[in-house]
Amino acid sequence: MSLISLAGELTDNGHRLVQRVYYEDTDFSGVVYHARYLHFMERARTDYLRLLGVEQATLAIEGDTEGLVFVVHRMEIDFKQPARMDDILTITTATEKAGGAKMVLQQEIRREGTLLIAAKVIIAVINGQGRPRRLPEALGKKFLGQG
Repeated sequence: MSLISLAGELTDNGHRLVQRVYYEDTDFSGVVYHARYLHFMERARTDYLRLLGVEQATLAIEGDTEGLVFVVHRMEIDFKQPARMDDILTITTATEKAGGAKMVLQQEIRREGTLLIAAKVIIAVINGQGRPRRLPEALGKKFLGQG
């Protein structure tokens, strides 16, 4: 299996990742536990960065003198329908905004086209000391599909 298929794929609007629901993702009834959706979305965001050629560890350590770190600042989640054990989920991530000291991402989790989860994720861009910093323009363009 190639790394690209393991990390999903870039799309015209952002990124798509396919994941199976395992027993460990569910509660006693076989329904995905609500907090596990955060894991699916985090994996998708991480693989989105990876496919854009952004290495988070390198940014934090070897970036400019301030470093660059992405942290979730705010998340709004609408739980529409549950996923169940053995479902195949498609997690999509699209960049709405990338500039200044934040990024706004829209994420969805679907099963066979049916919307299960819709989320708006606001990512803060900070330096190594935890203070806000500007997202470099070239990096912002990558997220917006312009670079």
